[in-house]
Amino acid sequence: MFKVPDHQVAGHVGPLVDDSGRFYKPLQNNERGTKEVAFYTSFSANSKIPTHVRRYFPIYHGTQFLEASDGSGTHPHLVLQDIVSNRQNPCVMDIKMGSRTWYPQASEDYITRCFQKDRESTSVPLGFKICGLQTYDSEKRGYWKSQKDVVKKFTVDDVNLTLKRFVSCNPMSDAVPDCLRATEVYGGSDGILAQLLELKAWFEDQTIYHFNSCSILMVHDRSGAQVKLVDFAHVVDGEGVIDHNFLGGLCVLIKFVSDILE
Repeated sequence: MFKVPDHQVAGHVGPLVDDSGRFYKPLQNNERGTKEVAFYTSFSANSKIPTHVRRYFPIYHGTQFLEASDGSGTHPHLVLQDIVSNRQNPCVMDIKMGSRTWYPQASEDYITRCFQKDRESTSVPLGFKICGLQTYDSEKRGYWKSQKDVVKKFTVDDVNLTLKRFVSCNPMSDAVPDCLRATEVYGGSDGILAQLLELKAWFEDQTIYHFNSCSILMVHDRSGAQVKLVDFAHVVDGEGVIDHNFLGGLCVLIKFVSDILE
């Protein structure tokens, strides 16, 4: 049985999930969907991708034609791993990486629009921006979920505060975030910081892809924390050059998380 996801915090409308742990993402128009399928196909077959790096990407199950959730008819969907299917009260944050979110082959109009958005967000000063999040307030037994129009206006200080709220038990409160779950979520040998550092080590070496406008999903609940990369409609061939656009933002994100732990 298909249903609308309960825990989507950003991204395009129209995805579906089922009871078997799969996420169905409608293919985007203007060749974006085709390019994302091409990436997953290439990535899945690429023997140069280390096994330990593959865990940071959703499992790809091909494509399937489905009735769109918005009633627009039957469309092809990417069939992917549903990252939160087995989690209870999951906290989720979507972070779009890069100080530049456009890709080199884009039209001049598209680049102009992206450049303006990047300048008006934290993409330029930080190399990433928060696109959406929800975190569970254990004191009030409910979710604190960011409003889209508020997230768009986040400053550097707002980003720091939000990364603290993400690991707090009192995110709904007006009080200072307590960060009581910071060590549990961000720290440890397999916490979010360790995973980000493992990704950083790969990005310092890999020249296969450039992950333009890709997002990092950070997820946690009582069972543990997980980092995933998603949204690959604008990935291009790395042509033997390190993806400094992604790597720069990743380094800054790591610094924010490290400071919270300290």
